[in-house]
Amino acid sequence: MPYDPELPSEAQFMTSSAHSSDAARAPVEIRAAGICKSFARHPALNDVSLDVRPGELLALLGPSGSGKTTLLRVIAGLEFPEDGQILFDETDVTFAAAAARGVGFVFQQYALFRHMTVAQNISFGLDVRKGGARPDKAERARRVEALLKLVELEGLGGRHPAQLSGGQRQRVALARALAVEPRVLLLDEPFGALDATVRKSLRRELRRIHDATGVTTVFVTHDQEEALELADRVAVMSRGQLEQVGTPAEVYAHPSSAFVAGFVGDANRFCGQMLHGRFTSGALSVSAPGVADGAAEAFIRPHHFEMATDDLSGDSVTARLERLVANGPYARLEARLTDGRIVDAIASHAQLGDLPPAGGEIVLKITGGHVFASA
Repeated sequence: MPYDPELPSEAQFMTSSAHSSDAARAPVEIRAAGICKSFARHPALNDVSLDVRPGELLALLGPSGSGKTTLLRVIAGLEFPEDGQILFDETDVTFAAAAARGVGFVFQQYALFRHMTVAQNISFGLDVRKGGARPDKAERARRVEALLKLVELEGLGGRHPAQLSGGQRQRVALARALAVEPRVLLLDEPFGALDATVRKSLRRELRRIHDATGVTTVFVTHDQEEALELADRVAVMSRGQLEQVGTPAEVYAHPSSAFVAGFVGDANRFCGQMLHGRFTSGALSVSAPGVADGAAEAFIRPHHFEMATDDLSGDSVTARLERLVANGPYARLEARLTDGRIVDAIASHAQLGDLPPAGGEIVLKITGGHVFASA
């Protein structure tokens, strides 16, 4: 393949990884054990250990600089760790070349070959194989047609990337990664360059394709909605470390740290003090058994501030209604507490008749939340 200076450097990955065997395999378990990696003495990964179950779709979720892309590249063989191990099943691949790992990689920039048609891009990894590892022409054509159908691009095999939309180009990149029947599929912010409507559509498609292929899949994202909607499990990362690994429901409903509570899902954040099992911050006071006395942070999601009517038992707080946005299944309220703090709350459409006009007083019942001692 001639070098194309306008392609991302990662495009060369397609050349090397294309030579792995395409023999059918059972889903692979990935195990990262004690991975450490630095760049210019800056730690990108600090003793990261993570198991990816055979055939699952796992999201690496975190803000920029959290280490998620570095971990993905270490799994792919595009970076090598300074310490720790990467195992595929029981095989140590820590320092194995990308070609030996049988990994398919989908980049945010697509990295498609512009001079090739869609069909040629998809078939590329098969075309460059040597000897007996290279399927015959008929088999390659059959596989391309099957993948075009899988990614719902039937009839577009003769087009060039410039003739496709961004969402279609990303589907081609996914089909190309799957063409070599990889043991593991890795995706780095695969929908980051697309608009919101296309992202939502492709999220559903990726889930459908994953379920159809069963290949062990890891994808990187900073979009919490994307991770919670798509993944079987989510690994939340911050500053080169894993904060929590669990199902989307577990990570959302039972965050293990203040970082996870604040990063995953919308939440009102309060800084205050714990004393004798209660957290207090200005006008807010809530029960928090089991949290040590001292400085603490509380995270209360909007749906945990409920409009109070007759039942005022438990924790509640008085507020002034500032603004009402009645769209979707719930109405979003902006309310100002007596200490001046503005919080987000929700109300059902059935409760809208009970709301006063803007500036009126309401009572918000606190039905949940997460309190953590400050580090």
